[in-house]
Amino acid sequence: MSVAVPVPALGLLTYSVPADRAMPVAGARVVVPLGKRTLTGVVIGLAPAADAAFAVRDVLDVLDAAAFVPADVVALTEWVSEYYLSGPGATLSSALPPHALTARVDRFKTIRVAAITATGLEAVDRAPGKPEGLPPPSPEGLPPPSLGATLGAKQREALQLLAGTPDGLATPVLTERGIAAATVTRLAVMGLVSIRHDQVDRDPFSSAVTASRPDPGERALTSEQQAALDHLIPLAAARKFHVALAHGVTGSGKTEIYLQLADAVRKMGRGVLMLVPEIALTPQLAALSRAKFGAAVAIQHSGLSDGERHDQWHRIRRGDVDVVIGTRSAVFAPLATPGLIIVDEEHDTSYKQDETPRYHGRDVAIMRGKFADALVLLGSATPTLESYANALAGRYSLVTLDRRVLDRPLASVQVVNMRDEIAEEGTEVILSRVLREGIAARLEKKEQSLILLNRRGFAAAVFCRQCGSSIDCPNCSVSLTVHTRGSEWSARCHYCNFYKPVPKTCPNCAAPYMERIGFGTERVEAEIRKAFPDARVARVDRDTVRRKGSLVETLERVARREVDILIGTQMIAKGHDFPSVTLVGVISADVGLGLADFRAAERTFQLLTQVAGRAGRGVLSGQAVIQSLVPQHYSIQLACTQDYRAFYDKEIEFRRTMRYPPQVAMVNVVLRGKTFGEAMDAARELAEATRGKGFALLGPAPAPIPRLRGEYRAQFFLKGTSRRMMREALQAALAKKPEVARKASVDVDPLSML
Repeated sequence: MSVAVPVPALGLLTYSVPADRAMPVAGARVVVPLGKRTLTGVVIGLAPAADAAFAVRDVLDVLDAAAFVPADVVALTEWVSEYYLSGPGATLSSALPPHALTARVDRFKTIRVAAITATGLEAVDRAPGKPEGLPPPSPEGLPPPSLGATLGAKQREALQLLAGTPDGLATPVLTERGIAAATVTRLAVMGLVSIRHDQVDRDPFSSAVTASRPDPGERALTSEQQAALDHLIPLAAARKFHVALAHGVTGSGKTEIYLQLADAVRKMGRGVLMLVPEIALTPQLAALSRAKFGAAVAIQHSGLSDGERHDQWHRIRRGDVDVVIGTRSAVFAPLATPGLIIVDEEHDTSYKQDETPRYHGRDVAIMRGKFADALVLLGSATPTLESYANALAGRYSLVTLDRRVLDRPLASVQVVNMRDEIAEEGTEVILSRVLREGIAARLEKKEQSLILLNRRGFAAAVFCRQCGSSIDCPNCSVSLTVHTRGSEWSARCHYCNFYKPVPKTCPNCAAPYMERIGFGTERVEAEIRKAFPDARVARVDRDTVRRKGSLVETLERVARREVDILIGTQMIAKGHDFPSVTLVGVISADVGLGLADFRAAERTFQLLTQVAGRAGRGVLSGQAVIQSLVPQHYSIQLACTQDYRAFYDKEIEFRRTMRYPPQVAMVNVVLRGKTFGEAMDAARELAEATRGKGFALLGPAPAPIPRLRGEYRAQFFLKGTSRRMMREALQAALAKKPEVARKASVDVDPLSML
């Protein structure tokens, strides 16, 4: 039989089953030997006949009588492994809850419950004032005492509490009522109380959904929303695979379409899977879904504790829920008979995993829908060019929503040329005059402001004014970013997490002229607190949301209007609905335009359109102030008017001319080495073995970040119209060069060129 083990570089392994054991079913977990190690793997199916020259080892143990991983999830992981050229074990590990392949015992949580026995009830009946006489002896052979004679006050109190609850009470509940655990234990020894251990699910909703719980009442639909549902519900009812793209401006009510469509699919007896790109967006959608669908909702994402993820996964597998909400890994949730798969904000790059297996959650969702004969609905105000091109070509249905709910106007947008601001001020300017005035006006009117800068830290780099050298990472080819905590200044690498205190003198020339350049969200927060000392300010970036629950807490405070100004990176730019936010400010809107990436303009347009859409979502009108050094760039100008079609037409022409996706497909191959020469030699060797007809090979060349986490990097690209042809050529080359394959990282349909 074929077994996938959680070792990234390995393919399927063949094992035999001892004659005295039944053949395990596909999807069952088995314990197998691998070299000197013992691992837990998953049975994929029967293996082809093994070569007689090789000895096939037996499985050591079979952990599951039935499939632990459902057959459709096994099939999906097989497709992911083949398409993205990743090991099947690594893909299966992504599809399973924590520790599913590292422990033989499932980690369910149990709670100790005390229940009164028949002997205990009779003892209660013999309390002082009751008819005299003793009840029968207890099972342990101890004479059941009279409550008045032998038992203490707390023991009597415990029995009286339990007598009123025949099913028992959890010992923590008894503790809260003043009954110590030792008291319960003593009563159990006396035979008056029985103790059992009940399995309980750890509930992530208790911390993920609190103050912003919405009103579950039905909302009146706009004519566009109703037309969208009239088109989509029959597609779902047909029980045939279909993909639809919902392209709606920000605030047009796509979420309400998701909920009502999900409700219709549930009534058809099928499950619903909703994907969001960021953990930050899960609480809002989870709250809406829990309010509408009750307890039949589960959430899956990496922000949960291991125990919560474990329990939620098993709830889904048991069939206790029919709606699953989560980030990209939730696409593998063991949901039975999915009939609707929703990918919200389908354009977001967070759907792409940046480590093996390098899958794209949106594309895997489409394949899962194909396997399940389900409707897949992609939603975005700024779809990727790939998805919109598929819609225009008729491969997807296109549903368009051009107006906001209640015909609320889009935010008015003003672009500020920061070159003019700097010329007037003569120094570095972070907050333009227009943005300062806008914030002040909102504070006076008790409205909220949202400030975006897609770069964390206090300063972008530290350099010496005398010799010009900068403080660089010893492991990566990047400058260290300056962070501050109180009076402490540190320089940190955002790739390998190396950090060191910021030196007061230059390590190169010893001059005391170290200067910080550039700025990030920490610096913006400091400037705003200085300019508006009475404002309630909060910041959301990776540095402030490390503690579990801190992100949700901050968003809840914004929803309760306990925050006047919210500052953050792109995680605050999409999906959130705060009706009192009437001003959005974008610091350095062009921060991403200088990247060596053909998608730079697309990402800039998407980010600016999305964040401008956070303003004016309630009854109050909104304003967006976009600060830029290149305000004339078409991605910025068209984002101001949210004119997606005009942007698409301009950008697609560039892609066609330069032969970039969606005109062609691409594969990025990165080779690592201890030296730059080793990386380049490996890249040349693999590239030569991969060359073939039907696709172009670009490179090899040094990667844009030549050194990362202590390793040197070289890369080459495959570009062509046939992904299958490129994958097969690369797969054959990797098989011929196993020593080079260990140094290679393959990214099919890459979103990052770095």
